[in-house]
Amino acid sequence: MLNLKSQTNIIKITDAADSMAAWQRDLANSVQDLQTLYRLVGLPECENSYRPKSFGLRVPKAFVDKIEKANPKDPLLLQILPQAQELNAAAGYTHDPLAENGQSPIKGLLHKYKSRALVTVTGACAVHCRYCFRQHFDYQANTPNHDDMAQILSYIRHDKSIDEVLLSGGDPLSLSHRRLTAWLTALDALPNIHTIRIHTRTPVVLPSRIDEPLIELIAGLSKHIVMVLHINHANEIDETLKVQLAQLKRVGVTLLSQTVLLKDINDDADVLAKLSHTAFDAGVLPYYLHILDKVVGAAHFDVPIERAVELYWQLLERLPGYLVPKLVQELPNKPHKMPVDVYQFNR
Repeated sequence: MLNLKSQTNIIKITDAADSMAAWQRDLANSVQDLQTLYRLVGLPECENSYRPKSFGLRVPKAFVDKIEKANPKDPLLLQILPQAQELNAAAGYTHDPLAENGQSPIKGLLHKYKSRALVTVTGACAVHCRYCFRQHFDYQANTPNHDDMAQILSYIRHDKSIDEVLLSGGDPLSLSHRRLTAWLTALDALPNIHTIRIHTRTPVVLPSRIDEPLIELIAGLSKHIVMVLHINHANEIDETLKVQLAQLKRVGVTLLSQTVLLKDINDDADVLAKLSHTAFDAGVLPYYLHILDKVVGAAHFDVPIERAVELYWQLLERLPGYLVPKLVQELPNKPHKMPVDVYQFNR
């Protein structure tokens, strides 16, 4: 027979499970071991795969469902599958490719662009993309607590040159509803802020995150809300995601997309053109096409800049101007993203 203390513990656990949002349950059930991933995608374990000691495998089942079964070269699988190539040393690749560790006047705040401030509100992500430029970032030293939040808000309030705040991480949509509400409502109350921008990949890999409480929260805000979705391939956009994005547009969210140019995943003009069209059909305008940030472990994804420029010109031929993303590269200690000089190579 259970004693009273045991019964009380069971009740607490049950109540916690019942109060957990559907998206949080989906997140908790993410795939985090290779054996399960290979089984779900119908493949034998590859001899080139490995189990990293840090920044391990993490991918929601909703994203796994989009991966083509029995295809070891599926472009979605290659983005999330740890491979032994990550161990190869490469010249010029560092743990802090954008020199962000020295850009924080306050814990959790990055202020390197004059009119914009970026807040790393969390170190958590719904998915671990193998090319992530912050996979070695010191989130323990840069994730703001309650006191840091107050200092950040004061800093932004008193710097009148700041009119836009970017929520980043990690992924801001991995925050609980309570914590996300605290950030968004506090920023919404700042008189000098015109726009709040949310950089996220979560809706793409975990569409259940776009739930009614989030929609209601955003609908109650007074500022312009821009959501920049990280999407690298048209196969990431399915009907479920389109329905969820329509909910965001219904409450006035401006939807943009950014893409990282990745070898053997999207370094093809037809693939990139299809991505732009598919995103537009989902109500999302292409925004940035990024040159890969040179972070340790990601060199095997690199696309030479000559090839990137060639792809850009091909996109100009295939797409109307509003569907051609800006080809950019983020470099350390620069006050803005750097447009790639598309005239630097003979065509």
